[in-house]
Amino acid sequence: MALPDSWLTPPPGPSTQAIQLATERQQVLTKPPGSLGRLEQLAITLAGLTGSEKPTIDPVRMVIFAGDHGVCSEGISAFPQEVTAQMIANFASGGAAISVMAQALNTSLEVVNLGTVGEVPELPGVRAELIAPSTANLAETPAMDAGQIEAALTSGDNAAQRAHQAGCHLFIGGDMGIGNTTSAAAIASALLGLPPQNLTGPGTGLTSEGLRRKTRVVEKALARHGEDQTPLAVLASLGGFEIAALSGAIMGSAARGIPVLIDGFIVSVAALIAVRQQPAIRDWLLFAHRSAEPGHQAVLNAMQAEPLLDLGMRLGEGSGAAVAVPLLRAACTLHNQMASFTDAGVSDQSGDQI
Repeated sequence: MALPDSWLTPPPGPSTQAIQLATERQQVLTKPPGSLGRLEQLAITLAGLTGSEKPTIDPVRMVIFAGDHGVCSEGISAFPQEVTAQMIANFASGGAAISVMAQALNTSLEVVNLGTVGEVPELPGVRAELIAPSTANLAETPAMDAGQIEAALTSGDNAAQRAHQAGCHLFIGGDMGIGNTTSAAAIASALLGLPPQNLTGPGTGLTSEGLRRKTRVVEKALARHGEDQTPLAVLASLGGFEIAALSGAIMGSAARGIPVLIDGFIVSVAALIAVRQQPAIRDWLLFAHRSAEPGHQAVLNAMQAEPLLDLGMRLGEGSGAAVAVPLLRAACTLHNQMASFTDAGVSDQSGDQI
């Protein structure tokens, strides 16, 4: 199997010199130390990741990966599978939440269609990188074969390469795929060794009976999969095309020195796969928000992640990450443009005017 280089090779580390310079700069800006809270550390972290004392996250690249899931035949979603293809068209026409946010934030938005049951015509801004109409039913058989997992990971890595070629300083991945919370819950349960009932949530809005059925499906999939916690084995057995592509994009971005802003439950599970494969990936990840999906907190805990926001969101698409972009911009702007005590002729903590 020809996997992307980023799957096999650890990414570079953040720049210690840029971190030191940014830390020193924070100490002489005209404010009490620590008074900007997490924005200060965010600016220092971004300095290390971008290799610049004065970091920027712009331009930002948003990429949504879409794909259908064979497990939908188990009745685990409140929405029909055709919605995946319909939402791809909605992304392209500008009607989806992430489309609105991309326009408001003046960021690029790319959609990668990896395979849908419903037909998707040629649309502006949509790349057709079709693998199959859907994955196999993970409750009965491995979701992807070797060729499919290779294609999905490579698609994600190629998206990271396009972001790198465009000079992007921040990558945001989003997901679309009816049934993908079932896949994500199964992956998280397998990797974390936690019971499915702790990680399986309502997704598109299941009733209590629907949630019980969904949990049973995840239990069945885990029993079929067995005890193997190898990231590639778990991903191929229980994953989706879009989850695999997200893992490839996260790893590919880190390998190319691009920080990644992680969205909610689905993208965090893709990040967990990447971190389990290459632990040094964790340094390149920023976490946007805490999803209302019940399994998200356990996944965050596994990566020692504290998100920037907690707004009760659970839409997916990268929408929670998009909402956090202004915070990252604010952190950079404050860090880069505030005057130092010397510049402003303001006394420091000792009372000396410096």
